Amino acid sequence: MSIGHTLLGLLESGPRHGYDLKRAFDERFGHDRPLHYGQVYSTMSRLLKNGLVEVDGIEPGDGPERKRYAITDAGVTDVAGWLAAPERPEPYLQSTLYAKVVIALLTGRDAADLLDVQRAEHLRLMRVLTRRKREGDLSDQLICDHALFHLEADLRWLELTASRLDQLATEVRS
Repeated sequence: MSIGHTLLGLLESGPRHGYDLKRAFDERFGHDRPLHYGQVYSTMSRLLKNGLVEVDGIEPGDGPERKRYAITDAGVTDVAGWLAAPERPEPYLQSTLYAKVVIALLTGRDAADLLDVQRAEHLRLMRVLTRRKREGDLSDQLICDHALFHLEADLRWLELTASRLDQLATEVRS
């Protein structure tokens, strides 16, 4: 995820302090990985340097002064370009799971056991996400669906690989 573009997009609704940006980001996107304050302020510093935001005001606080940031016209243009550009699909051609299966076969370990353990872990996580989806709002439901669809694809791959282990063992050992 482009944190800079996401923070810029959040600023389009109006100027905000770094603390407010972090809170808005975490509420919308950071359930599993909230932003650190340092990440917010380093990103805002970079956006300021690049002319995508400006300081809209400085207020005294209990600690350091609080800067209020506003998006610039260049920032709005940058967000529009980011939104219009399609994301590159990630085909996972360098799969860690595949590498583990091959190494297990090359070293005489039980690749079927490895696949069983991985399948169990995928199913465990799917149960967690399904519970979260059932209890969550629409945002949680959509993000959980995305993750669940990827996990389902992984499970299909695990089953297919398990059914071809003998053939794969012959290929990697020759």
